[in-house]
Amino acid sequence: MTQIGDSNAHVSVVLPGAADTLTLTWSLLSDRGNKRAVNEDSVVANPPLFAVADGMGGHSAGDIASAAVVTRLGDITGRAYIDADTIDRALESARADIDRVGDESVLGTGTTVTGVALTVVDGEAQWAVFNIGDSRVYFFADGELEQITTDHSVVQEMVAAGLITREQADVHPDSNVITRAVGFHDKPVPDYSLIPVEPGQRILICSDGLTKELTDHGIRHYLATTESAERAVSELVAAALANGGRDNVTVLVVDVSVAVDETESTRPSARTP
Repeated sequence: MTQIGDSNAHVSVVLPGAADTLTLTWSLLSDRGNKRAVNEDSVVANPPLFAVADGMGGHSAGDIASAAVVTRLGDITGRAYIDADTIDRALESARADIDRVGDESVLGTGTTVTGVALTVVDGEAQWAVFNIGDSRVYFFADGELEQITTDHSVVQEMVAAGLITREQADVHPDSNVITRAVGFHDKPVPDYSLIPVEPGQRILICSDGLTKELTDHGIRHYLATTESAERAVSELVAAALANGGRDNVTVLVVDVSVAVDETESTRPSARTP
């Protein structure tokens, strides 16, 4: 498991063309789980970008693949906002890094990646949500939970075609088979969507080790009943482990709030209890 950035921190963000200053507060936690020998998940929390990568189980060096992705994404520093082209270039560099490792294996290796990044579109601050594979991004606001990303998986295609229900997908024998990844010499092709940056948002970025063990109802419960991002990730991971912990589980929560002190440093700093 590779971590880029602080586990618990906050940063102030000045929105373009507005007097408002927002605070992003985040926390992350990763666990090997109850069944796996190695944690192949990796995570980056390095404003303006937050992401989780899940090295592909059953392939060699999945931990190296996920590390390559978060390392390249973590290199995007020194700016308040980035665009999709910047993310694409980082993922392509990671793909080249991964393929050098994958060439040493008959099976090859790869990883999922999903996350959010601050961007500006038509003068407005937006979250650029990106995804390759079956790790997920959720937004929680005003008591409502919404899954923003769509899994790139065999079972998701079956659900979309009406062949099985989402509940059946969770226990389907092909539930671990993904249709898109970073690696295997293929050009990384993330899906993108845009969400306006607004106070009161809580963003959950997670590997499928969480969503295998908790339903959307369960995820919503823990996001709704925890006041801090740190408490949210702790309770989500604990619940996943208690429900079986069959896979590595990585959870990153980002809270968006109105800044109390607009003179606060614009650099991330460790939170104090």
